[in-house]
Amino acid sequence: MSALVLGLSLVACTGLACTGSARAQSAASEGQKLAFDRGKGNCLTCHVIKGGDLPGSIGPKLEGLASKYDRAELMAIVTDETKRNPQTVMPPFGRNRILTEQEINAVVDFLQTL
Repeated sequence: MSALVLGLSLVACTGLACTGSARAQSAASEGQKLAFDRGKGNCLTCHVIKGGDLPGSIGPKLEGLASKYDRAELMAIVTDETKRNPQTVMPPFGRNRILTEQEINAVVDFLQTL
């Protein structure tokens, strides 16, 4: 996402109201920050994500997720993938309170843009 688009999103969301498109862009931007943050989402430890530095190769490359999973599935995966796949090495970000529900929503907003 370009700096101009991010800047416009932030300007559009600074008042009491925020347009749907600007809100989605802002949430996706926040989700990207969380996903790339080595102390928070830390998704790059295991996944290749476009725009990320020093990605890992343990998990699948994260691309085209919106066509593979609906929002509820992505929320479930990020919240606690062990429910779907007990053998996963993916941390249960919600169950272990690594990320808040709001942060998980933002990460999913970002994942849906990939």
